[in-house]
Order: sequence, then C-alpha cells, then structure tokens
Amino acid sequence: MILHMKRGIIIFCVLILAAANLAAQQDNTWTLEECISYALEKNIQVRKSELANQRYLTYAGQAKAQRFPSVNASVNHNFNWSKSNVSGENGLNGTNGSNISVNSGVTVFNGSKLTNQILQADLDVQSGIYSLETTKESVSLTILDSYLQVLYAEEQVNNSKKQIESTSGQVDLARERLAMQLISQADYAQVKSQLASEKLNLANAENQLAMAKVNLQQLMELPVSDDFRIEHPVFGDDINKNLVPDVGSIYETALSIKPQIKNAAVSKEIASLDEKIAKAGFYPVLSASAGLVTNYSSIGSDPYFSQINDGISPSVGLSLSIPVFQKNQVKTSVAIARIGYLDAELSEINARNELRKSIEQACLDVTSAQIKYEGSLENYNATTESAALSAEKFRQGMINSVDYLVSKTNLIVAESELLQSKFNLIYSYKVLDFYKGIPLTL
Repeated sequence: MILHMKRGIIIFCVLILAAANLAAQQDNTWTLEECISYALEKNIQVRKSELANQRYLTYAGQAKAQRFPSVNASVNHNFNWSKSNVSGENGLNGTNGSNISVNSGVTVFNGSKLTNQILQADLDVQSGIYSLETTKESVSLTILDSYLQVLYAEEQVNNSKKQIESTSGQVDLARERLAMQLISQADYAQVKSQLASEKLNLANAENQLAMAKVNLQQLMELPVSDDFRIEHPVFGDDINKNLVPDVGSIYETALSIKPQIKNAAVSKEIASLDEKIAKAGFYPVLSASAGLVTNYSSIGSDPYFSQINDGISPSVGLSLSIPVFQKNQVKTSVAIARIGYLDAELSEINARNELRKSIEQACLDVTSAQIKYEGSLENYNATTESAALSAEKFRQGMINSVDYLVSKTNLIVAESELLQSKFNLIYSYKVLDFYKGIPLTL
C-alpha cells in the first residue's frame, strides 16, 4: 500500500513538473505586442524620459508655490559679559537677552513674470509627455523591424530545410542511377555538391536567425535565452493590398496626432513665454512685507514672558523696485529670448517638413514594395514550375545534372527574393499604419 502511494506521489510530481515546463515554454512565446510592451517598460531612454517628466512636474509645483507668501521666523539669545568694579573688587558682570521675529513677504506685481513662469512650467510638463511618446514610438518601430527580421530568418531556415529535403531525394536517385551507370561520376558529384551548398545555406540561415533573435532580445533589454521564441502570425497568401497611398491625407492625419509635432508647437509656446518673462525686467516690482518683533533682556525688571508679550512690535510695508539702468541686461535678455523664439519657429517648420518627407518616403516604399512583391511572386511561380519540370526530367534522365542544378539554383534565388519582398511589403504597410495612428500589430 505504501509502495503504491509513493508511486502515485512520484507520478503526480512528474506531471506537475511537465505542466510547469510546458507553461514555461508557452510563456516564452512572445507576440509583437508583448515585445513592444516589455521593451517600453525596460528601455533606458523611455525610463529616463519618465524621470524627466517627474522632474518637470516637481518644477511646475514649485513655480505655482511662488504665488504664496514666504514666512521666516528667527530666535536669537545672546550672553554678554563686561568688566566691572563693584565694592572695589574687579569681576565680570554678565547679561543676556532674546530677540524673536517673524517675517513674511509676497510679490504683488512683477510684470506678470510669475504668471508666465507658471504657464511655462505647465508647458514643460506637456513637452515632456510628448517627448516620452516620441521615444516610445521610435522604440516600437525598432522592435517591429527586429521582430519581422526574426520571422524572415525563421522562414529562410524552413525554406532551406525544404530545399535540402528535396535535393537529398535527388542525391539518392542520382546514386541509384550511378550504380546502374546511367549517369557519370561527375554528374553525381555535382548533385552532391549542390546538397553540400544547401546545407551551408542552412547553416548561414540558422546563424542569421540566432543573430536576429539576439538583436531583438537586446533591444527589449531582455537577457538572451535559447528558449526565446516569437509568435508566427498568419499572413495569408495574398498579402498585397494594392494600396494607392495619399500623401496629403496621411500627412494631415499625422500632423494632428504625432507627438513630435505637438512637442514642436509646445516648444514654440515655451520660447514665446521666455520673451515675455525677459520683458518683465522693464517693469517695477512691487512687494509687500509684514513682521512681528519682540525682545527680552535680563537687565529689565519684568519676567521673561512678560517682556516678550509687552515687547511685541508688528510692522507692515510696501517695497517698490524701479529699474533705471541695468547695463542693457534686460534688453539683451529680450533679444536672446526673441532669437530663441525664432529658432523654435524654425524647429517647428523643420519637424513638419521631416514628417512630410518621412510620409512621402513611406508612401513610395509601399508602392515600390507592392510592385516588387508582385514581380517576385510571378518570378517564383514561373521558376517553381520550371524547377518541377527540370526535376522530373532529371529523374527520367532527360537532362543532365548541370541543367537540373541551374534550375534548382534559380528556384532558391526566386524563393529568397519572394520571402524578402514579402516581409519588406509587410513592414512598409505597418510604417504607413504608424503614420495613420493605427497601433502596431501583426
């Protein structure tokens, strides 16, 4: 009975471990969305941008706090000694005293400088948000490209294995025909050489796949693992959408949603406030102050707290600081701020131009990719048919190995070109979706 229980426990543990292993394997299969999400969470530039935004929020809070009065309190207690001659004896006579004060000050008017500084701090927060979104979009596009590179490399490996399988059959056939003296040793050697070449292609393809996986994991800031796998979406046979992209409409859409454009506009607003803040130096500054002061001295006859209470002396005041001559410092600051605003205007124009150029290139890439894909597909279909006929003729002994290998090589080249054009077209479509504001998915 005990033996059966032990066996049951062992079997149960084995099943649990197998299930955990299977779950772990499934967890290692990454979708594009998961890769992007993980990369955005771990990317150093993204995290630094988030810290910068926290800094901007702190500065904005500090700018708003400048509206409140400042309050300072101080307490001083002093001890003094002096030489004295009391009853003909020399000695030291000591006294002590306290001074307590509370002071408060607030800026009443400073040419709207404080108001503009608060507005500027809020705009810095917005700019930081747009900058963060721009960084995230850049990282997402990089992950998409790397993800597709892994998919491309995996299909290249699968195609290489299929080619080896097909050529291995032809090598077996050639060996039989050589044994029957139907082909020469040279023909047989050429077919074997083709198989060796395809095995080398497979090794190169597997190396490219390993490198693509490492690159993707490193971009994700994920420790490199041999168990890393990605999900294979089903693209279908007809991936060509035959789009005729409209640069103008896509550009107008992108202008309203892209964070780099919004950031450029906010930066121009920030620069305009720099000019207003600098101009505030031409205006007088009106400040208000209030305070309470009280004292205590050991020389007095009243007790400590009585002197403190009776000695309270409140005060209020206004202070007006009028700029008369400041060695052109304010004029210089205004001129520099004006130059900064003009520079921000040019930066905004440049951001719009760069976006337009990128969209124009993306539209051109889609058109070119569609044409290349259709051409590669047509060439592949024709080459596949020709290769099948050549393989059948070679099997029947109607052509020699040279003609067969030429047909075989053409098929490998056509297959590789079709695969490359396929993923290039997919990437082009996704870049176009990116500018339309469509989430990156496969």
